[in-house]
Amino acid sequence: MDKGTPRREFLKQTAIGMAALGLTASTRARAQGANDRIRIGQIGCGSRGLDAHMAGVNKFAKEQNIEIVAVADPWRVRREMAAAKCKEWYGVDAKQFVSYRDLLEMKDLDAVMIASCDHQHTTHLEAVAAAKKDVYCEKPLAKDFEGLKRAVDAVKAAGIVAQVGTQLRSMSSMTGAREFFKTGALGNVARIEQCRNSSAPYWYGYLKDAKAEDIDWDEFLMNAPKKPFDAALYTGWYGYRDYSDGPVPGFASHYLDLIHYITGAQFAGSAVCIGGVYTWKDKYNFTAPDNVQATWTYPEGFIVSYSSNFGNGSGNTFNIFGDKGSMDLVNWDKPVFSTDGVAKEKGGGKAETKDVPPVEHADHFLDWLQCLRSRQTPNASIDAGYQHAVAVLMAVTAMDTGRRQIYDPDKREIREG
Repeated sequence: MDKGTPRREFLKQTAIGMAALGLTASTRARAQGANDRIRIGQIGCGSRGLDAHMAGVNKFAKEQNIEIVAVADPWRVRREMAAAKCKEWYGVDAKQFVSYRDLLEMKDLDAVMIASCDHQHTTHLEAVAAAKKDVYCEKPLAKDFEGLKRAVDAVKAAGIVAQVGTQLRSMSSMTGAREFFKTGALGNVARIEQCRNSSAPYWYGYLKDAKAEDIDWDEFLMNAPKKPFDAALYTGWYGYRDYSDGPVPGFASHYLDLIHYITGAQFAGSAVCIGGVYTWKDKYNFTAPDNVQATWTYPEGFIVSYSSNFGNGSGNTFNIFGDKGSMDLVNWDKPVFSTDGVAKEKGGGKAETKDVPPVEHADHFLDWLQCLRSRQTPNASIDAGYQHAVAVLMAVTAMDTGRRQIYDPDKREIREG
């Protein structure tokens, strides 16, 4: 490689040249060798970072010629677990850091995956953009609106490849649902709804024993209110409002992103929301709502409803309702179209159902890895992440204020209305 050629540009030109020769991805990877290997760092080594991000890209490590060479996490235990996986998978002694700052100082790092806590996402994303590293960032993209805008602007200014972790849109079933929606078979769509319930909040499943001496508490708190160390706060952070806002950002972010992907809508026009802790009142004093109901209106002419009941796991639904038919997506792997409930004036009669055919799409992590070389825009672009984050923040703000929120896309402004 010419010393005057940036590594990222070299990767792109090499990939283009070999593609022109008709070589397969695996052949290209072997031909490029270690000098053309994409080196990745992981920020956040919890279950999402280790079991989803790291495992997700490792499936394609040989094909795409990548390796994970650095990990960063405030908790020594998780850092060491992540580094051990790197040793097992790649035979490398991954560098271990407490802080993302030190990881980003590495000169030979090409890309970074962010699987940190919700309240840290925009800080980490903005820093990665400033370091001009390509990035995969977990959802929800942001917990605060000003941080969201800064981070998104930084990513765009840096010109980096950014994939947001709303991986459901890359499922073949959901791509099929998108193509089916385009046919107009549903007719006029006026309502979309999801009820995503469980017998208990998901944050209980993350509670673990943790020792203060193994954790850099200030690195975890970041800009959150200063509090003394508490193992429940640290490991069960999903359940505390200082670090996460509950099921709307946790679950509805996926739902909203799918609606945008399938229908082509971009921004909610308004949002109302109510929620609170109604069922799980115990020694942990979780503050994230275990029951929530959010409703958005879209300028395309439909209402979007989302609810979670974490006191009873029955009643799960996901439907797109049109006046000529509906699409049931509660089984993510197998959407179903039905004419049940259609008025006779709209062609209704005997109810018919049929499976919505899938349309093949690259795995979400593979899509990102491929785009690191091609420099194309990944399936869940930074714009898509911004769009779901705006809708989430509108609902959370409405829940906290008790007032309807509206979004002005021209001014990039959320306000009461």
